[in-house]
Amino acid sequence: MQERNLEKAGNSTAQSAQRLQLASIYKGEAEKTLLVKKAEAEAEAKYLGGVGIAKQRQAITEGFFCFACIGQATVGVVEQWGRFQRIAGPGFHFLNPFAGECLAGVLSTRVFSLEVRIETKTKDNVFVQLLCSIQYRVIKESTDDAFYELQNPQEQIRAYVFDVVRAHVPRMTLDDLFEQKGEVAKAVLDELEKVMGAYGYNIEQILMVDIIPDSFVRKAMNEINAAQRLQLASIYKGEAEKTLLVKKAEAEAEAKYLGGVGIAKQRQAITEGLRANILNISNSVSGTSAKEVMDLIMVTQYFDTIKELGNSSKNTTVFLPHGPGHVKDISDQIRNGTMEASCSNLGH
Repeated sequence: MQERNLEKAGNSTAQSAQRLQLASIYKGEAEKTLLVKKAEAEAEAKYLGGVGIAKQRQAITEGFFCFACIGQATVGVVEQWGRFQRIAGPGFHFLNPFAGECLAGVLSTRVFSLEVRIETKTKDNVFVQLLCSIQYRVIKESTDDAFYELQNPQEQIRAYVFDVVRAHVPRMTLDDLFEQKGEVAKAVLDELEKVMGAYGYNIEQILMVDIIPDSFVRKAMNEINAAQRLQLASIYKGEAEKTLLVKKAEAEAEAKYLGGVGIAKQRQAITEGLRANILNISNSVSGTSAKEVMDLIMVTQYFDTIKELGNSSKNTTVFLPHGPGHVKDISDQIRNGTMEASCSNLGH
């Protein structure tokens, strides 16, 4: 039992020693951290002290000397005791604060662009929106006027543009506005040059960028344009059809004329052939008269005609009076017709 108690006492002593050792370690780390933080705080304090001293010295220097650097395409306005003294161009400038000189401000001499959207009504009661682009710049010689006279030059320009446009556009129809938008831009330019020149601003150019009617008006204009084009297309189509019909009629007339000429020449050739046959037969066969030869030729032609009708590829039924007496009647009719034609030619 005694040994067991001694063993427990030894274990307790060992645990106590370990805890004391661990506590010493933590205490050392805490002291180390405290010293590091203290050193960092002293370094930061010294740094801030140095910055303060530097700023103090800079302020002391600036109290005795003042410098200004003006950038390219920029002009500065120098005042003396609050009053305009001179214009400072691009470069390095010395200002004497003991004489009350200071740089009041700078202005850019670049070209600025201002877009203005105006809604107005035309003469034919159409509401439109006009988008104008105004390009302007500061006049170097009048920088003091531009700096002191106008607080907001953009709003001043915008107001004059509204006034001029709304005075000119209501006297023009919508079509005239599209055709003469350059005249509106010129009127705005003339007015702005006259007014803004007194404030040290030069108006370089005014562009009438866009004219935007109401959506319903644009749709109606497109429909009118489409209808006009359809009407024009119908006129052209009618003229083309008329020309085609005229040419077709002329071709038919020419064809009929040439057909008549061909028939006349055909009949003339037949007549000359018959006459030559009659003369040959009369001279070859003695005792025959011209009438008998003509009857013979007509009978031959009649039978040739019947033969051609029978051999035609498009056979049709044709009813003809046929017989010796009828052949004689046909020959008499042809002969009479030929004689009447001859007598008519002799009469002319």
